[in-house]
Amino acid sequence: MSSSTGSSHPHEDLLAHLTRTSPLGPREAARVVAEVLAYFSETTEEYVRRRHGELQARGLTNEKIFARLAEELPARRVAALELSARQLRRIVYG
Repeated sequence: MSSSTGSSHPHEDLLAHLTRTSPLGPREAARVVAEVLAYFSETTEEYVRRRHGELQARGLTNEKIFARLAEELPARRVAALELSARQLRRIVYG
C-alpha cells in the first residue's frame, strides 16, 4: 500500500471516502487503512496471545483474561470458533 494515487490502491474508494469525510490526506488515509487491515488480519492465536499479554500487563488474572477473551472473540472481523478457557490457555502456553 505504498501508493495512494490513482487506481493502484486496492481500497481507493475507501481512501477517497476517508479523505472526503475527515481531515486525513491521501497518505495518512492509506496508512490508517493499512493499520486497520493489519489489526484485523491477526489469526485467532495471534489475537489471543497479544490480548493476553495486554490484559496481563494491566494486572488481570488469567481467570478474568480468559473470560474476557471468550467475550471478545465473537466480535472479531471473522468470528472465531467458541473456545473454552482450556483451549485459550493452550494457545497462550502451548
